[in-house]
Parts: sequence; structure tokens; C-alpha cells
Amino acid sequence: MIHTMRWFGPNDPVSLMDIRQAGCAGIVSALHQIPVGDVWSVEAIEERKALIEAGNEQYTPLQWLVVESLPVHEYIKKGLPTRELYIENYKQSLENLAACGIKTVCYNFMPVLDWSRTQLDYIMPEGHKTLRFVWEDFALFDLYILRRPDAASDYEPEIQQSAFEKFEKMSPDEISVLTNTVLLGLPGSEEAFDLTHFQSYLDAYAHIDDRQLRENLYYFVKAVAPVAQELGVNLCIHPDDPPRSLLGLPRVVSTEADLEELMQASNVRANGITFCTGSLGVRADNDLVNIIERFGDRIHFVHLRTTKREDGTRNFHEAPHLHGDVDMYAVVKALLTEEQKRKKAGYQDNALPMRPDHGFQMLDDLHKKTYPGYSGIGRLKALAELRGLETGIQRAISL
Repeated sequence: MIHTMRWFGPNDPVSLMDIRQAGCAGIVSALHQIPVGDVWSVEAIEERKALIEAGNEQYTPLQWLVVESLPVHEYIKKGLPTRELYIENYKQSLENLAACGIKTVCYNFMPVLDWSRTQLDYIMPEGHKTLRFVWEDFALFDLYILRRPDAASDYEPEIQQSAFEKFEKMSPDEISVLTNTVLLGLPGSEEAFDLTHFQSYLDAYAHIDDRQLRENLYYFVKAVAPVAQELGVNLCIHPDDPPRSLLGLPRVVSTEADLEELMQASNVRANGITFCTGSLGVRADNDLVNIIERFGDRIHFVHLRTTKREDGTRNFHEAPHLHGDVDMYAVVKALLTEEQKRKKAGYQDNALPMRPDHGFQMLDDLHKKTYPGYSGIGRLKALAELRGLETGIQRAISL
């Protein structure tokens, strides 16, 4: 696999030199400064590419290998008539990326919130800090802070009661922290949604059920994936995080069955998958190795991380990369087997770009302000572990 790390641009506290020293050859980045739905110009893409490649003549080269993400406008997700404009803009951005030599583009189709956690500084036994999702706390936010209409139907009576009892004891500061955590925007952003307007974003989906959101997604990929195929660009959708309905919003990229339906919606190889072991692995009913074996040809980008499901609850937290609920040995072996298949078939893209996803905040990074899940040292630790696992499997396969 090609080892990469996510870089959020010039304001990222983790520098390109840090990533280079971690042993990465590729950079995963995006133009977060461009409003969602606007065209990414060749000039803006080349400017970011030049930043990434600066120093390549003196040091080990870095390349911008993957865009994560080229966001899908909410009008496309809602299926509004104005989606046609934003679909055309998306196609133009893909064309401009291809002209600049960037051929892997990650996106997601999660409505309103792109990811959800309830705690950003959960302390592990070793003293690391990690990300956590607690169902009771999410219910507390939904029922007693946001006060979403009809929210009670989404939660078990005992969860409603325990959430209320906890809410009654919370200080204003604690309420504020939970609110800002749940409403945090895209990874790499320090901006959160405004609570006073957040309900209106949910209301816009009041008449969009699971089937309608799927149809809106399939409409999008049918329009865009054939264009990507012609350009030689691989589109790869990121699974829902977490893979379940939240705030009354449907989630339609959570299971193997969801992926199968999406792959069939536009049967071109460019209509592909970002294989995120953390997002898919939260669900015990997702067989990750089977997903690789079924859809290996459509996997264009890999996120390796694992979560730990907490017994008897819907809670989970980010776990050590080799010791969570994901059988990382079996997953990496299956991915390396897929690479071998591609090589034998003569694919030019036989090596999968992979990034270690969501590292612990640890050591010196405990005293720094970093993007949640994207501290330098934690990801370095994860990459070192994954690199060792990958090397061992490669040696075993070649014997």
C-alpha cells in the first residue's frame, strides 16, 4: 500500500515535513477554503499541489495523491432542482483535478453532519486521549439541548430517563462542550454549527426518507461516475460515521448491502469505495474481509483504524489500531491480496493509497491544539504499527 497522511493545509499544526519524516509518500488533502459547491479551479489546485511538492528536490518526494474530500452540496443530497448546477460544478472540479494529475477523489453522502462524536478527549488507560461516541450523551443533546420534535421515538425509555437525569446535573460549560462536540463541522475545521439554526437544517430533510436519500445518491453517481471514468479519476465514497441513523436523518452507506446497491447504481469502476475499517467496523454485522473480497476492484482508498464497541451499549471509542474490534491482520492481508490481483491483471493503480485514520492524542501532542483524531504523534504510532503488520504479511505471502 502507498502510505499517506491527511494534511489540512497551511494552518495544519502537523507539517508536511512531519508527514514526510513519518515515512509517507502521499498526501491526502482538500481545498477547505472553497465554499461547498463551487468549482475547484486549476489555479487553486496547482497552488495546493505546489505547497505539497515544495522541497521534493531536496527531500524524499511527497505527492498529492488523494482528495479528501470534494464535498457534495446539500442541494444534491436533497434532490432539489438546483442540484443540476452543483453536479455540473462537481464534474468541472473533477476535470480540473484530472488535468493536474490527481486521480483519486473521496466524498461522502451523509446529510447535514459529516461525522458525529460526543467526546473528543476520552482518556484511555495508558493516558492517551481519543474520540468517543456515547449513545446516552447523544440522546441528551437531541432530547434536552436541541429539543428536536419527535426525538423521543428514536430512544429507548431507559436512555431517555438516564439522559434527563444526567442533563439535570450538567453545568452550562458542560452543556456547551457537548453541544460544540456534536455540532462540530468537517474534520479539519474548528467551526461548529450554530445551535439556534441547526434545527432548520434538519427540517429541510423532513420529507426525505431512506429510499429518497438513496435515490438522490444514485442520481448523483449516475451523472458523475461516467465522467470520472472517462477522466481516469476514481471516485470513492466514505461510509457513514457512525453507520446508523442520527437525529432522524437517514444514513445509506452503512452496510455491505448499501455498498452493493450503490455499486450497481452506476456499474463503472470509477464508482468506488473508500474502505474505512473504523466506520464500517462499528457495526458487528459488517464482515470487513468479505466486503474486500466482494468489492475489491472498487476500493480506491483505504482508511485503517479500529473502534471498540462497549459491551451492552451503542457506545464505541477509537481503539489502538491493532487491538479493537477490527481484525486488522485479516483486513490487511485481504487488501494485500487484492493488490496482487490488480498487479497480475495489469492495473496501473495496483497499489492502494492508505492512511492511518484517527490517532491518539499522546506525548507532546497532549500539550498542543490539534484537530480531533489528527495529531501527529498518534498517527505516527498507528502508521508504524500498520507498516510492521503489512511488512510481516508481505513476507509471509512471498514465502
